[in-house]
Amino acid sequence: FQRCNITTNEGGTIDEENLANYAADRVQTFGWVFLGLTTNCSQCHNHKFDPFTMRDYYSLAAFFRNTTQQPKDGNVKDGRGPVVMVPTPEDRERWDRLPAEIAAAQSKRDERKKLARGDFDQWLASATAKSLENAVPTTDLVAHVLLNEGSGSVVSSSLASADSYKATGEVTWTADGKLGPAPVMKLGGTFELGAIGDFARDQAFSYGGWIRAGRDNVSGGILARMDEQADYRGWDLWQQGNALAVHIIDKWPENGLKVKTRDAVLKPGQWQHVFATYDGTGKPEGVKIYVDGKETPLAVENNTLKPDATIHTNTPLRIGQRSHTQVFDGGAIQDVRIYQRGLSAAEVQAIAGTAPLQTMLATPADQRTPQQRDALFNFYLGTLDAEYPALAKAVTDLEAEQATIKARSPVTHVQVERMNSQAMAHILTRGEYDRPTEEVAAATPAALHPLPENSPQNRLGLAHWLMDSANPLTARVTVNRFWQQVFGQGIVATAEDFGVMGAPPTHPELLDTLAVEFRENDWDIKRFYKLMMMSATYRQASITTPQKLEKDRENRLLSRGPRFRMDAEMVRDYALATSGLLSHKMYGPSVKPYQPTAIWDVVGLPGGDTRNYVQDRGENLYRRTMYTFWKRMAPPPNLEAFNAPSREVCTVRRERTNTPLQALVTLNDPTFVEAARHLAQNALQQGGDDRGKSLDYVAQRMLARSFQEQEQQILLADLEEYLAYYQAHVEDAKALISVGDSKPQESLDAAKLAAWTMLCNQVFNLDEVINK
Repeated sequence: FQRCNITTNEGGTIDEENLANYAADRVQTFGWVFLGLTTNCSQCHNHKFDPFTMRDYYSLAAFFRNTTQQPKDGNVKDGRGPVVMVPTPEDRERWDRLPAEIAAAQSKRDERKKLARGDFDQWLASATAKSLENAVPTTDLVAHVLLNEGSGSVVSSSLASADSYKATGEVTWTADGKLGPAPVMKLGGTFELGAIGDFARDQAFSYGGWIRAGRDNVSGGILARMDEQADYRGWDLWQQGNALAVHIIDKWPENGLKVKTRDAVLKPGQWQHVFATYDGTGKPEGVKIYVDGKETPLAVENNTLKPDATIHTNTPLRIGQRSHTQVFDGGAIQDVRIYQRGLSAAEVQAIAGTAPLQTMLATPADQRTPQQRDALFNFYLGTLDAEYPALAKAVTDLEAEQATIKARSPVTHVQVERMNSQAMAHILTRGEYDRPTEEVAAATPAALHPLPENSPQNRLGLAHWLMDSANPLTARVTVNRFWQQVFGQGIVATAEDFGVMGAPPTHPELLDTLAVEFRENDWDIKRFYKLMMMSATYRQASITTPQKLEKDRENRLLSRGPRFRMDAEMVRDYALATSGLLSHKMYGPSVKPYQPTAIWDVVGLPGGDTRNYVQDRGENLYRRTMYTFWKRMAPPPNLEAFNAPSREVCTVRRERTNTPLQALVTLNDPTFVEAARHLAQNALQQGGDDRGKSLDYVAQRMLARSFQEQEQQILLADLEEYLAYYQAHVEDAKALISVGDSKPQESLDAAKLAAWTMLCNQVFNLDEVINK
């Protein structure tokens, strides 16, 4: 709960400042939610009204500063931890078995590594350069094209199938190749390898070859199986200036992975061996790029590839080109290899060439350094040992399976104490992170009771303190917030402030009674709500009189039943529920319903993965509003109009306003228009040609009562006006009933359906509908 605060990975922020901000948010949230006190007012000075000092504030902060949360969140799903990962029910059994299987596989691999020393010593005694050449891997090699024919437009596979591949466009040859004459790629020219390389997102594969870049600081596709017309779905090896990059994409940029070499590794005019491996996890760490057999440091440029992504495409595998304009222009390519598995570093080194290892072999045994001997041993294990490669692959496959399950499983953010550390904080002068003074230990406010005896001086002890029967606040504050939810306002109107400047309770004895009732019945929330909603106070009619308004305008004395506008989320959900569109699906990732075009554009970074809002389709458009994806810099405007909080800080009491914008939302927002159309369809199906029956269906769905005669006459008159207009403007009718992702019922007349849609939308805008 207290990990819901704003975090950041912005490069210009200061770690200590971030940690101070995180602690401040938690102290404020703790005070508002559990104590009903404005503890945040003591951050810079002693509280001006309540008996809380800066020492009290930073003693509370100490409970929350002794955690393992990192200052920056890394822009990743788990926020760099700590988190608890929760596998889906389908994955749970397999997830529970994997650690033991991985440990067993690692044990076998490590045991073989020990036993292989003897075999390695025998091999090393007679090893030659030829034995190194024989180490090039052939297992799971699905394509090998030397590209050394020297002329023509057809090249052949070096595999047993001996397939041939014809060039599209112009191909020229240079005699200055790595393995004989080499093709030079030109605009529009490529070799297409057909269906080879149609891998899955969770499938490991490796690819690369010898290249000679033609020019400095240009971009183009070296190897690619990618459909740029389908949002760049597929994979590639990409020249980006003098760097190399790998894309693995479902839909760019919101569902794709891109890593790039941190340094400029390409040397135009020189032959270099470049190779990429991918382990199938969908993570940046699962991609490695090698240049001349050596792994290069990578930078992550996009990390949004989803667990359910697909990279399958009908576009053929292309050499030297990604599209007609994205070409490895002027570059030469040879010895292209594609493997349907991830290769080890030793195997990539064997493909790239073993010149460094040959130098080590030529060094007399008594002059080899331990590092040289280890390098030869690792090479032997990875390529020549009879058992080790298969055992290492078994470990890699199991770890990749574990990573795949982890990637598609939800996580919940938690707090974890630092090991062997005492909770403490410094009092900060004026609350400024860089002006620490006295160190204080974790403690509760001096004006309240101390920690229970024998409770630890950490967050567990603080939890004991909250639930202690001696605590005068926790139960009162909690039941007051429940009362607020049901009656529209709390017995203490300022739910976040029970202090001197807060509103006094209207019924203090009632508040005390409810608090004791709640605490003595094991904090049973369901029981408490039942108690409130079955009370005579709640079951009063909300009808008022001039006398009641004069004496109790805001209903603080509970002279009538509650009547207040529903919260933003409830307004939207009610529209979907009455129409029959609301999805009752539970759990799962956030969804992206209708929002204005380009809503994120002005607050997103150019080229970033949070600039383009991509609306969902189908059922996700009708999920309950609590599942809506929320971008704090651009919150959903239809919810913001109804006073939904910004989620920048924890909110315990919402404001309620009435503005024309709210009516504009319910009259024009696609969600409400589409819901009105669906309700209209259902009403017409229920009533047929009987307008009265159709109207009664609408009334029962929206108001849980029938229309009075006068209301029915007004609505029928309006319906006639709508019908006359849309019969004269059929295109307008078709446009109205086409709003939304769902399709209108074809059997219904467009003008009639449009007229009833307008009527249902009109009824939804009644105060009685959107008020509780």
